[in-house]
Amino acid sequence: MIRYTLKCAQGHDFDGWFASAAAFDKLHAAGMVTCSVCGSAKVEKALMAPAVRAEERPLSAPDPRAEALAALRRAVEENSDYVGMNFAAEARAIHDGTAPERAIYGEARLDEARALIEDGIPVAPLPFAGPRKTN
Repeated sequence: MIRYTLKCAQGHDFDGWFASAAAFDKLHAAGMVTCSVCGSAKVEKALMAPAVRAEERPLSAPDPRAEALAALRRAVEENSDYVGMNFAAEARAIHDGTAPERAIYGEARLDEARALIEDGIPVAPLPFAGPRKTN
């Protein structure tokens, strides 16, 4: 995983996590990297300082970033309802008061997410996709 600090044409700064630099380039070229504040697809990498560790972790020590991401995922899964591809419709219904207010997470197409943001419905991308698959 690689994290980039990104900046949109409106001046909003935000972070994005990508599988690789090539994955960022591919998504960016397809217009799929958008501002988490305003939804603009005019996004560029911001100047970043490299992350330098003061001391080396032993190979057996867990990566604190991975632990934080896992903790975030657990918190979302434990405190929210997964609504799958119905996310946009469900978020709109909650916002309009036609569905009970609750925390939800799910999946939305880029145009659906952009429409929610344009309509003042607060949404944010998560650095993981969908619920965990269980066997």
